Order: sequence, then C-alpha cells, then structure tokens
Amino acid sequence: MTSRPFTSLPLNARLLANLATLDYHQMTPIQAQSLPHVLQGRDLIAQAKTGSGKTAAFGIGMLHRLNPAWLAVQGLVLCPTRELADQVANEIRRLARGKGNIKVLTLTGGVPARPQAISLEHGAHIVVGTPGRIQDHLARGTLDLSNVRTLVLDEADRMTDMGFYDEIAGIVAACPQPRQTLLFSATYPDDIRRATASFLNDPVEVTVEAQHTGDQIEQRFYEVEAERRDAAVGQLLKHFKPTSALAFCNTKIHCRDLAEELRAQGFSALALHGDLEQRERDEILVLFSNRSCSVLVATDVAARGLDIAQLGAVINADVSKDTEVHIHRVGRTGRAGESGLALTLCAPNEKKWVRLIEEYQNAPVQWYPLSELDADHTGAAPAPMVTLCIMGGKKDKLRPGDVLGALTGDGGLSKEQVGKINVSEFTTYVALSRQVADQAFERLNAGRKLGRDVGNIKGRSFRMRLIEL
Repeated sequence: MTSRPFTSLPLNARLLANLATLDYHQMTPIQAQSLPHVLQGRDLIAQAKTGSGKTAAFGIGMLHRLNPAWLAVQGLVLCPTRELADQVANEIRRLARGKGNIKVLTLTGGVPARPQAISLEHGAHIVVGTPGRIQDHLARGTLDLSNVRTLVLDEADRMTDMGFYDEIAGIVAACPQPRQTLLFSATYPDDIRRATASFLNDPVEVTVEAQHTGDQIEQRFYEVEAERRDAAVGQLLKHFKPTSALAFCNTKIHCRDLAEELRAQGFSALALHGDLEQRERDEILVLFSNRSCSVLVATDVAARGLDIAQLGAVINADVSKDTEVHIHRVGRTGRAGESGLALTLCAPNEKKWVRLIEEYQNAPVQWYPLSELDADHTGAAPAPMVTLCIMGGKKDKLRPGDVLGALTGDGGLSKEQVGKINVSEFTTYVALSRQVADQAFERLNAGRKLGRDVGNIKGRSFRMRLIEL
C-alpha cells in the first residue's frame, strides 16, 4: 500500500500542525487503512501488531470528535495492563497538544482509588484505564460514562485472555448509544468475534499483515534438548551479546526458573509474570528500561503492552503454541527502522508448532546448530547501570533536576554518569553508572550524620537504597 500523508485527512489545521511537530508526516499502514473510516464515524475492527502505530490511529480519531469546551468524559480507552494504559495516555496527551487544553486521566489498579476519584471530580475529557479499575469507579459512582462519544478496546484479545470479559461487558453497557466503538486486537479469533459482536454497530474490518521482513528482523531457530534449554539461553546471550534481551517463557514457573538460572550464570536478569504485585512489576520495568537489568524473562500476558526501545534481542525460551503470539514476540525487536534479532529454542516435541509458523509465514524457518556458538567461559558481563531508589517522589515535590543536581554536586558525578531518572508519586529511581554508583551513594551521605541509608537532596533528607542484581 502506498504511503499517504496525514495532510490528506480532513483534520483540523492545529491538529495537523502538531502532528508535524511530532514528526508524524506519513501514515503507517494501520493508520492509512483505519483513519478514513474512523473520521467518518464508523465502528471499526482493526487487527495490527504492537508497534504498528495503532495508538495514533484511534487517538487522532478520538480527538477529532472531541469538544474541548465540554469537560465531560467523551473518550474511553480500555487496556489490558497498567503499563499499556500509561503509554496510551501519554501518546494521546502528545497528540492533543494541537487541540487545546485536553485533560487525559489514567485509571488503573496498583495505586489508591481515592486520588483518582478526586481527579474525576475536577473533570476529564478522556479516560484511559484497565477494566478492573474502571468498573470499580463505576460501582463507586465516581465515573460517569454517559457522555462517551468514542470507546476504544485496545488489545481486546489479551483483555479477554486475562479474564476481563465480564468487566468489559459491564463498562460497554454503561456507555451510551449511539457512540463510536473501535476495537484493536492482534488476533481476532471466532470466540472473541462472537463475544464482542454486540459491542459494535456494522463495523468496518481492516487487517495489517503481522509478519516481519527478513531484512528487518533476523530469525534463528536452534534445536535443543528440553533439559538443556535454560543453559542454552545463556549460551545465546554470551554469543550474541545483546545490550538488552527479552526472553519469553510459556509458563510462570519456567519464567522464574530461567531468571534464577541466568542470575546463577552471572546475568542481571529479572522475571516478570502475573503473580507479582504492581509495585514489584513497576520496579522491574524501571530497572529493565534504565539498563540496570540486562535480561527480562517474561510470560506473554505479563509482557503485553510493553514498548521497550532499542531491544537488542528477543529469545523464545519456549516455542509459542500460538503462531500469532510468536509473531508478536518477534516484533518486539527491530522497531523504528532498527535491525532486530529473534532467537528461538525448540525442543523435539515443539517442532509441530514451528511447522505452523512456517505455514503462517509461507516460508521455512532457518535452523542453526548450537555448536556454532562461541564457547565463552568468561561469564556474563553485569548490566552497565545500577539503580538508586530514593524514598521520595512527586508528592514530595521532588523533580528530576533536583536529583541530578544532588548527584552532580554532593554526589560528585558527571551528567554522563547519570542515566534515566524516573519520578513516580512516592518513589524516584535513578540509573547510575555501575563503576561510580557506590561512590555516589557514600558521598550523598558524607558528613551529614543522617545514617547509612539517608541522603540529602536540595537540603532535605530522603531514605535511599541501591538496587543491585
């Protein structure tokens, strides 16, 4: 399909100007196929992989219909995870700069509901949230969806897989008719088609091919005995030396076991799965994104919605039984025009799933022997960064500039030795170069008589700790 510019769409001049400042000039395939229908007010079923530009596809359509002067919830986006909801909300905020003072509110679990209720009292134009927390606010009477013009079900297949169907049905029932409903899903099997049929009114269906070109992502398959699988993941990491890697497992048990095995081999590895509390999950994701953790071992549901820039490699420690899930795993690497690497380990009893992948992509996979990998006995290099966790955040009026100032002042660091600074409501995470992290930690305490784990930032004392893997 020939690329089309955003200027070919009947959009407000200010919205088009803002898209240009965001370097949104040519539409991606999913945007080109869906936006004309969305702008006409049609309901939509869109199949597209993560990273295809679908957030802008529904975000632009939602903003096009929105009246900034009317402070009511006119747009609602349901997402399967807190991380995806945060990403979607941030992207909509960027897109909304050309529309006026648009208030976008995120409603997810893992944080207290009361502050969210107070924010709702002050009004919002768009709400982005997870089904459980949205339903909770509906039950409390703190959320009014009677004015929703556009309802978006993002990653509908995963929300259903995660058991959210009843919550979604209740939320849809709380939205008015007529409205526009946009359903975005990586897959759209018959059971989801039947379950969501009543949500939609004569929808248009568009599909963007979920496959990846060989010149963008190199895929390699390795046969391995089941009992050697975890050791082989270490072999792959030592041979290819990706700066960061996302390793997929089919079960939570294997996820935990593999992360433990990789740590024993010397890798900075953490496990991400459904049994974690939200606080633990948030911390793991921060450590991975700021390069304090080199290998994130995850289940498919736990990793859904993660958008990790510059991911060096994806490793399938287990072959997925779902071909389209395999395609989405692989699509985590090789984004934004970068080349990617996807490595799949296959036990003899999993070859039937590989044959399905070959049928799906209409081409044979490329097999390589594990014996060709370098026999590297030097051990794994630790992650380049270490994270400093400060027990203070937005509620304490702590800003990234304050933290950077303390680290480059009392901490004695250069700006180049300080990585990402993530300030949340109550906690701040700072990535520090591994070589200088201990020294900086000590210098923040030096001469202040505040105790081993208390540092001074902008004349105020905060408890802090180094998180080392």
